[in-house]
Amino acid sequence: MNLKSLAKDTAIYGLSSIVGRFLNYLLSILYLYKIPAESGGYGIVTHLYAWAGFLLALLTFGMETTFFRFSGKEEEDADTVFSSSLKMVAGVGLAFVALVFCFIRPLSSALGYALHPEYIGCFALIVAMDAFQAILFARLRQQKKALKFVGLKLTFIFTSILLNLFVFLVLPKLFPAHPALESFFVSMDYGVGLIFFINLFCTFIVNFGFLPELKIAFGGKMDGGLCRRMLAYSWPLLLLSLVGLLNQVADKMLFPVLMPGPEGQVQLGIYGGCVKVAMIMALLTQAFRYAYEPIVFGGGRNRESVQTLADGMKYFIVFSLLAYMAVIFYMPILKYMVGSGYREGLGVVPVVMAAEVFMGIYFNLSFWYKLSDQTWWGAVLSAIGAVVMIGINVIFVPRLGYWACAWGGFAGYGVPMVLSWIIGQKKYPVPYDGRCIGFFFLLALLNLGVSLLFRELPVWAQLAIDTVLLLEYCYFIYRKLIAK
Repeated sequence: MNLKSLAKDTAIYGLSSIVGRFLNYLLSILYLYKIPAESGGYGIVTHLYAWAGFLLALLTFGMETTFFRFSGKEEEDADTVFSSSLKMVAGVGLAFVALVFCFIRPLSSALGYALHPEYIGCFALIVAMDAFQAILFARLRQQKKALKFVGLKLTFIFTSILLNLFVFLVLPKLFPAHPALESFFVSMDYGVGLIFFINLFCTFIVNFGFLPELKIAFGGKMDGGLCRRMLAYSWPLLLLSLVGLLNQVADKMLFPVLMPGPEGQVQLGIYGGCVKVAMIMALLTQAFRYAYEPIVFGGGRNRESVQTLADGMKYFIVFSLLAYMAVIFYMPILKYMVGSGYREGLGVVPVVMAAEVFMGIYFNLSFWYKLSDQTWWGAVLSAIGAVVMIGINVIFVPRLGYWACAWGGFAGYGVPMVLSWIIGQKKYPVPYDGRCIGFFFLLALLNLGVSLLFRELPVWAQLAIDTVLLLEYCYFIYRKLIAK
């Protein structure tokens, strides 16, 4: 496996994610300063976006990975696979939107937004379009069109940034001269509702960048036999995605039920704001996945190379540990990414980040059942993790609040990660470099321990020591992985 090639693709694909998430961090700072913690407004954002993530997995029903698998088969026509995939996802999305708008009143009441059914309708459209675009973006990755991929992602990001800045910084200045405008802003939960409509608008305009791909997809045929084979492969992936997403969002979906009332909404907002700081691990996993999946599922003899899987795991763990240490070491600076009313929740960040590392390792381990067409194993393992996570939340959220969410995620990813490794080594053995991985894990653990010894020093001295520790870790990366 070519480390330089993988690193290059990871950097290109990760650009949109890293830039986007960083700018979203800045937007979150804006939200968390403009939306007071005691109002619970950010809890609304956290709650509805959790539902959106779960529904996105439902509406893509594993077709993204299925598209890669079938387009990489020599006996299948790549354009027909693309056309069939996109049309299936589009059909399901249209049916979903129609159902939501038919029952929008009872759905809004059930979710606690009886006064704002427009929020629910807005999210139905967003999720349906996101699912549709997931296949279009997969097509760009499959064709190695990384620059177009990044360009469209950045189009969404920068348009969203500009509109949010207008709503929260410019619009309030117009209120004295336009009282009706202020009334509308207040009716949208002090701008919270406008966040959702900005998302809808930005998602819609991205569609225009896919006109060449849409022409191919809707001009091509939809092969019924191929669709049946793809659905047979994808339905376990659907279960895998749903239960996998439950590990990420079920705590936020369930929190208003487990801790009802204003206090629950406030705590959910604090937790949602602090989790943003821990998302560097999700960034790394996503960027790595964008570059790694086409390599594993692509054509050629290297497609099912166990050495490719072993190298990918090693690189991911080594650089994930680097990112983990960087966030922990520079927390005295990163804490200013959230408003003062939210900083009481920053203690959960190390736990949430560890859960994200587990999730990334579990993703790398998942290739044994994907490449051997035993995707049902993924559904079983992720279901076990979801049960563990939900159980911890149900039992401990009423007592511990958002701390239960953090530890629930830790256990919810840790358990299936361990089980996947044990079962995978029997079903599809991969020669993971335990010596190298163990070395860097122990080195990171040692560095974190040394850093803790100097927590009583002034901040500048802590940062200086921690920076030296990071440079030492990078030196060993160079010696053992790059210069080797």
